Amino acid sequence: MTSTRIAALTAMVSGLAAATMLAPTAAAATDCSASGVASTVSTTTGAARDYLAAHPGADQAITAARSQPRPQAEATVRGYFTANPKEYYELRGILAPIGETQRTCDVTLLPPDLASAYDTFMAG
Repeated sequence: MTSTRIAALTAMVSGLAAATMLAPTAAAATDCSASGVASTVSTTTGAARDYLAAHPGADQAITAARSQPRPQAEATVRGYFTANPKEYYELRGILAPIGETQRTCDVTLLPPDLASAYDTFMAG
């Protein structure tokens, strides 16, 4: 997992609430209205937080990475998710609606540094 993945994961979990756009669940048709996108922000951010609350190891790794220099944060997150690939794929699935909304609605939902991190994290 690269440093961009670290930034993506930590930003998704700790900073998406501050963002104003995200995507609906994959099962639902993408609602590109302002209220639809805002609703998805809340839903997706809440789901990511709930997931981490139920997976203390992942939560600890992300929390630790937030306060570490980028190379150390990368190693922390990479080490955890390499050892726990099921959790990586589950969290990746939770965060996937971001990309779907960006593609479907032709909008940019994340600042450039987080967008790059998100794309790298999602690419696996």
